[in-house]
Amino acid sequence: MAVVVLQKKRKKRLEEGHPWVYRSEIERVEGEAPAGGLVSVHTYAGQYLATGYYNPASQLTVRIVSYEPMEEMTHAYFVRRIQECKEHRERFLPNAGSYRLVYGEADFLPGLIVDKFEDVLVVQILTLGMERVREAIVSALVEVMQPAGIYERSDVSVRELEGLEQRTGVLYGECPQHVTIRENGIVLEVDIAQGQKTGYFFDQRENRAALEPLMKGWGHRGGIELQERVLDDGTVKRVPINRNGSEVTFPYWDGATVLECFSHTGSFTLHACQFGAKKVTCLDISEHAIETAKRNVELNSFSDRVEFVVADAFDYLREQARGLELRQERGKPGERKVDTSVPLAAKGRTWDVVILDPPAFAKSRSAVEGACRGYKDINLHGMKLVNEGGYLVTASCSYHMKPELFLETIHAAAYDAGKTLRLIEFRNAGKDHPRILGVEEGNYLKFAIFEVRSKR
Repeated sequence: MAVVVLQKKRKKRLEEGHPWVYRSEIERVEGEAPAGGLVSVHTYAGQYLATGYYNPASQLTVRIVSYEPMEEMTHAYFVRRIQECKEHRERFLPNAGSYRLVYGEADFLPGLIVDKFEDVLVVQILTLGMERVREAIVSALVEVMQPAGIYERSDVSVRELEGLEQRTGVLYGECPQHVTIRENGIVLEVDIAQGQKTGYFFDQRENRAALEPLMKGWGHRGGIELQERVLDDGTVKRVPINRNGSEVTFPYWDGATVLECFSHTGSFTLHACQFGAKKVTCLDISEHAIETAKRNVELNSFSDRVEFVVADAFDYLREQARGLELRQERGKPGERKVDTSVPLAAKGRTWDVVILDPPAFAKSRSAVEGACRGYKDINLHGMKLVNEGGYLVTASCSYHMKPELFLETIHAAAYDAGKTLRLIEFRNAGKDHPRILGVEEGNYLKFAIFEVRSKR
C-alpha cells in the first residue's frame, strides 16, 4: 500500500480527530497510490496515523476511514460500519422509522450519505473513494437494513470536484417517487427523486418539535378567557368566552398565528398545526415546494388552518414590513403627508410567531459578507412582523456562518428594528447528525428562538 507522508511543520489536525488531509499538508507519497484507493498516512518521522482513500485531483486529498491498518473497504467493512450507524439511531431515535442513517465523516464513512425513509433508502455517493466501492456499499445496506428499495441522489456539484459525473436512479429493489414518512406524530410525503438534496431535511427534527410551547396561550390577546359555566345537566365546565360573553366554539381559539418562510415541504407549518396553531401562512418561492406542502397539509387534515403563498421571502417580508409602517404612520395623530390612496389590505400583516429557515446563504468563506447581509435582511423584516411579545424562530445552515457571527448579525438587525430580543433556546442539528469534536465543519446548523419586544 502506498504511504502518504505528512509535512513535519503542520498543524496536528489528524491527531486531534479531524478526518481530512489536504494536499498542502503532504510532504510526499511513497509508492503507487491509485486514485480512489486506500493509502496509509504517516507522520514525517514514519509513525502510522490512519488509513484513508486518496484522490490526487482534489485539494482534500485523503479522507480517513480507519485508525487501524486496512487494505480495502470490503462488504464486511461496510456491514460493520452501517450496523453501528443503525444501532446509534435506534438508541437515540427509538420510535423513528425515518432518519439519517449515515452522516459521512461523523459516522466514519466520509463521502457517503444515506437517509432512511421508512423502507426506502436514499444514497448520496460524493467522492471517488466511495464511488469505487459502490457495489459493496449497496450490498451492505441490503444486508443490514433489508430495504424495499435503494435510490441514488448523487446529483450534487461536489462530485465534479472529485472528477465524477452527477447521477441518479434506482440501485436496488423498487423505489416510488413519493414515500410517506412519520415525524413527531405528523405524516409527510417525501419526493425522493425531485425534492431538495435527498428529499427531506432530518437535521431539524428536534428543532421542529421545539415549536410546541410557542403555539398556545394566545387567546387572551383576542379577549378570550376561560370561564366557568353551568351546563344543562348541572355540571360546571371551563369554556372559552369572548368579550361579548359568548362561548367560542373554534377549537384552536388559543393558538398562535404563524408565518413560515422558506417552507420547502412545509415541515414547520405541519408542526405548528400539530401543536395547536390557529392560522399558518406557508411561503416558498418554489411552486413545486408549495404543492408538496399542500399535499402534506391535506394528509394531516390541516387545510382549514393553512394558507399558501408562492413568493420570494425577501420581497414578501419587506412588503409586509413596509405596509405595517404605513399603517402605523396613518394612525399617528396630527397632520402628516401620507398618501392614503395606497391600498394596504394585503400588506402590513403581523403574526405571533415568524419562522425563517432559509437555504445556505454562505457556501464558501468568500460569501460570508453577502450572507450576513441576507441574514440581517430577513431577520430584520421578520422580527418587525412579530406581534409584541411574540417569537422569532430563525435558523442558518451555512457552515461558514459561525454561531457567534449568526447571533451578532441578528443582534444588529434587532438594533436597527428597534427591538429587544430574549434568547429562549439555541440548538444545533439532531441526534441522527452527530458531530465529531474538533471537526468544525460539522457545526453547520444554528437554530434559535427569540422573544421579540419593542424598545419604543
